[in-house]
Amino acid sequence: MKLALSTCVCSAALAGWLFTPSSLAAQQSAEVTPTTTIPAAIPAARAPTGASSAVFTFATLGAYEPLHLRGPDDTRTVNVGVRLDHVVTAATLRLRYTYSPALVFPLSHLKVSINGEAVATVPFDSEHAGQLLTRDIPLDPRFLTDFNQVNVELIAHYTLDHCEDPENSALWADISPTSEVLLDTVPLKLPDDLSLLPAPFFDRRDPQQLRLPFVLPASPDNETLESAGILASWFGELADYRQARFSVTTALPTDAHAVVVGTRAQLPAGLTLPVIDGPMLIMADNPAAPDKKLLIVTGRTDDEVKQAADALVLGKAALSGAQARVEHVDIGPQRKPYDAPRWLPIGRAIPFKQLVDDPKQLQVSGSRPDAIRLNLRVPADLYSWSGQGVPLDLKYRYTAPTIQNNSALSISINDLLVKSLRLPPAKDEDGKGRMQLPLLGGADARTADLLDIPAFRVGSANQLQLKFDLDSQKTGLCQGVAQNPVHADVDPDSTIDFSHFVHYARMPNLAYFANSGFPFTRYADLSETAVVVPDQPAPQDLDALLTVLGHMGQWTGFPSLRVQVLRAGQAQHEHNKDLLLIGDSASSVLPPAWRPVLPLSIGADASGHVTRTVFSVKEYWRDGVQVPEGSARLDESGPIAALLGFEVPGSKGRSVVAMTGTSPARLTDLLDVLEKPDRVAQLQGDVALVRGARIESMRVGETYVVGYVPWYAQIWGRAIRHPVLLGLLGALGGLLLAIGAFTALQELSARRRGI
Repeated sequence: MKLALSTCVCSAALAGWLFTPSSLAAQQSAEVTPTTTIPAAIPAARAPTGASSAVFTFATLGAYEPLHLRGPDDTRTVNVGVRLDHVVTAATLRLRYTYSPALVFPLSHLKVSINGEAVATVPFDSEHAGQLLTRDIPLDPRFLTDFNQVNVELIAHYTLDHCEDPENSALWADISPTSEVLLDTVPLKLPDDLSLLPAPFFDRRDPQQLRLPFVLPASPDNETLESAGILASWFGELADYRQARFSVTTALPTDAHAVVVGTRAQLPAGLTLPVIDGPMLIMADNPAAPDKKLLIVTGRTDDEVKQAADALVLGKAALSGAQARVEHVDIGPQRKPYDAPRWLPIGRAIPFKQLVDDPKQLQVSGSRPDAIRLNLRVPADLYSWSGQGVPLDLKYRYTAPTIQNNSALSISINDLLVKSLRLPPAKDEDGKGRMQLPLLGGADARTADLLDIPAFRVGSANQLQLKFDLDSQKTGLCQGVAQNPVHADVDPDSTIDFSHFVHYARMPNLAYFANSGFPFTRYADLSETAVVVPDQPAPQDLDALLTVLGHMGQWTGFPSLRVQVLRAGQAQHEHNKDLLLIGDSASSVLPPAWRPVLPLSIGADASGHVTRTVFSVKEYWRDGVQVPEGSARLDESGPIAALLGFEVPGSKGRSVVAMTGTSPARLTDLLDVLEKPDRVAQLQGDVALVRGARIESMRVGETYVVGYVPWYAQIWGRAIRHPVLLGLLGALGGLLLAIGAFTALQELSARRRGI
């Protein structure tokens, strides 16, 4: 991609800031009994103009479960980021914790540090032992940078004896995931500089969900929606695990950064813009919101707007200044099936070093370390025709115990145990004789295991967990206590192999769509996908369009460069693409000609009451649990959202997923479901009905097959469904082979006698 950039010089510069922190008042939650507050060491001051407060729970920062501190010296870390467009004026760590009542309290405490600097200690006492406590710890904002590590370290003792056992069960403290980091900030006016992108519209320092408004023309055409969808998928890719939610408006927002998409004739009034003489990317102040920015993607025509969007999301050239003019952009060839950057390559064994950013992520220390976690995202239609699992060639090292004990390595997939391997002790010869120092190795024990992960436990989004448990070597009082922490690591050349799987799936299956966007994400650029919206879309329709495309970018790790947007009247004429339909029951996104094949029909009777009709139900789930057939009441009326899946009428293997409901407002319910993993797990079959917190899934229509299974696999797959017949055929085949061999030997013997 080639870009010619015309840059304007910005006179604004970042000024120095005088930190005038204001103290945060401690607020005790209802479930916390005793609440104590460390006195603030920083004097309070009046909050500056435009000041705001943000509260991040430890769960929001990635600590979804309690932080279990064990032993005499154990540390856990929580990462905290500060947005580029804000400056911290005051900060407080609201720590919620519980500790053992069996400690020696004058010697036991928690040590809190930020980026390696100790900032506070939290003493223990017998009066509050074993209770959930809350303590507010003021933090000096000068210690806070863009990315920060908050460390909580347990220093614990249960006896004054010099031979204290570090594995004693009395040495513990737990930090609740409801603990919080509270930040007082003031907005920082950023310069109009495209080099800051994607900030401030998306800031990787911000752990919260991305919520970004798009400003579009009042009646956007298909090309404008495609350009906005490309940008939304890019922001969704960047947001990743945070997830992204987009809203559409025709006016500039008064309290947020925003993305403006449209030709120069469609841009909102009140903007001060340079001459637009081609595809342009512009960063400018938002006149409706002080200290907020606008990212303007524009041009003279719809094609030029799309060129500007393509140039931005591909990111092949450095941008700087307040504006950039795109001379030429080449989006490259169409993507190949199943090559999404966030999906594992299936045709070969995948080494672990490709699954982590740093090999240090495969190393742990301590007797009870956290699990090593490896994320495995694979296509949803992987099928093991032979029933074989996923081969895992695991190589690992560990500090070997000197005696046989309960040290083990547990291998789990998606929190389900696959196998537990006992770790053998060191041998006498380990410390004798000549040895070679292996690459990435050491004097620790090294071993390898080849095992299979059951295929039925692997979905489209998976996590492989490897947990070392290095047991104590203490054999008696004051004997065998380790003075140095033990270590373990998994070799980066360990592999996992999906190469014997084939691409085969029975559709429709709403679980595939809800977990990975399949079948649309089969092509990462969505070149085989068309999104159908009403002829006159409501704002909620456009919100759903951009938010779902944001999910596509999150699932694939690639922007939807080739997605096509169609109107309702065009849907029934498209037979060569998979279709994503967005619109309520009155919008005609579901053509009347398709009514005979629809698994669900939502309409209104003569009195105006909304009704829904489902044909014969074959399988039924309520809140993710399968219930006996026929127990569903399918004649209810009232507001409801529905997710439907079926085959495109008149096509072969092309899929439709329809996001619909009794009104445009109900589409928001579906977007809420897609953001919550526990609710996504309840979407199954070809019909899912959402009403508030209740989800009903069912299978109504016939299934169809997408993908391909080799001929030999088809024969074997059919044979193993009839084991008795397979045994008889095997015996018959063996008998025929024996008869053939006997006949051949008889003829050979006769020839020899004739000679």
